[in-house]
Amino acid sequence: MPRQRATVREVAAAAGVSSATVSRVLNQQSSVSPETRRLVEQAVEELGLLAPAPRGGTPKPVDGAVYVRCPYLLTDYFGLIVSSIAETLDRHGRQVVLNAGEAAAHDPVLNRLPAQRDLAGAILILPPESSEDLVRLSSRRFPFVVVDPRTPLPRDIPSVSAAHHSGARQLTAHLTSLGHTRIGVIAGPREWLAADARLSGHHAALADVGILPNPALIRHDHPTTAHGYQAALELLSLTPRPTALIAFNDKAAVGALQAAAALGLSVPRELSIAGFDDLDLSQATTPALTTVRQPLAEMGRMAVSLLIRLLDRHALEALHIELATELVIRPSTGPAPSM
Repeated sequence: MPRQRATVREVAAAAGVSSATVSRVLNQQSSVSPETRRLVEQAVEELGLLAPAPRGGTPKPVDGAVYVRCPYLLTDYFGLIVSSIAETLDRHGRQVVLNAGEAAAHDPVLNRLPAQRDLAGAILILPPESSEDLVRLSSRRFPFVVVDPRTPLPRDIPSVSAAHHSGARQLTAHLTSLGHTRIGVIAGPREWLAADARLSGHHAALADVGILPNPALIRHDHPTTAHGYQAALELLSLTPRPTALIAFNDKAAVGALQAAAALGLSVPRELSIAGFDDLDLSQATTPALTTVRQPLAEMGRMAVSLLIRLLDRHALEALHIELATELVIRPSTGPAPSM
């Protein structure tokens, strides 16, 4: 059931403040002390309801910097998203407060964001927090957008991601069109929404040609070259071995290429290998990787666009946006070998 909204009077009574004070907090006016703001937000949370909608005419746009959180190393994947966000925010005249790096994953920062007066809102990239934590932040009326959510989100939390399902479906369909019927999958962690969507797309493409999914051909792990190497060795030790491997990450696909070389398998003559993301390294391998291009820069730009609309007090109609992916065919995939 959808969450109900509290009334201004209910929140005021629970917080022990006036209705006018609650309205100032909801409209993010600066004339409220941090302690009073905390009391109002705590009252909303304890009521277990959505914060009441602001009243009193059209609220003013929210001023301040934008907090960008990327609790991962700024590699070519996350670096592209963050750079796009920063450049787009600059064009909107917004300053960026960047929190990045793996140490940021363990920083319980979400609870502190609404109390920071200099922050207008936030963009959270693949946040490690649970959906419940993000719902709690949303209930405090702090504007934020999620890029590539790790877990399913309620409809009223805006997010931007790539079309993972359709991208994986295109990739597997490419391989089945080449005659591959035994395809190993190096998937991401089980708890990642993107990994689930890509695996769903893979299974859909198999179903299109009458092939049943085989759990023995799937390995779940973190998207690194080392894990891709190990997973590929395990899959290629099966009898009969797969004629193709799909890695749901280009780095894991590079590990699969290394495993094929270690086993003396020719790519693509004896084994086809494909990745996902279309990072720069996908063109630097030998052979170059077939992969699925994610619109990483556009994901960053779209996240800014959604957040700016929130800060300008516009209602959002499309809250969960999926951007199209593109299959990029390169020499690492070819016809299935005769077994």
